[in-house]
Amino acid sequence: MLNDADRRFIERAYEEAKKSYDEGGLPIGSALARGGTLIAAGHNRRVQEGDPIAHGEMDCLRKAGRQTTYRDTTLYTSLSPCMMCSGTIVQFKIPRVVINDVKNFGGNEDFLRARGVEVIEAAHAASMALMARFIAEKPALWNEDIMES
Repeated sequence: MLNDADRRFIERAYEEAKKSYDEGGLPIGSALARGGTLIAAGHNRRVQEGDPIAHGEMDCLRKAGRQTTYRDTTLYTSLSPCMMCSGTIVQFKIPRVVINDVKNFGGNEDFLRARGVEVIEAAHAASMALMARFIAEKPALWNEDIMES
């Protein structure tokens, strides 16, 4: 199910998550690819920029700029996308999403699948460990991000 390009972009999403963590932000990263070509990568900048919608997927898509189509792309994300990001995936008709971690946060996978998106749960150990570490270290910030505060 996962090919070499998938594994490379899974790692890129994790690297972006680590970058955000190192900046004091939420460790969520994303990459957008067309086949084996990276279009863009980004990470959560909510804390760094004080922007409530600067999620990892949104940062990545902003960096991708205008695309004539997304129908031949895959979005890689280090954490299961929230409803806002899931809605954007559906709106842009991104056909395939590879998620590194659904253990620490999940719930929108069925929403995506019901709208025809192929969802692959990669169970990337490093992504899951980094998010678990972040939640343990900064529970108040995590709760703020998922609107549980």
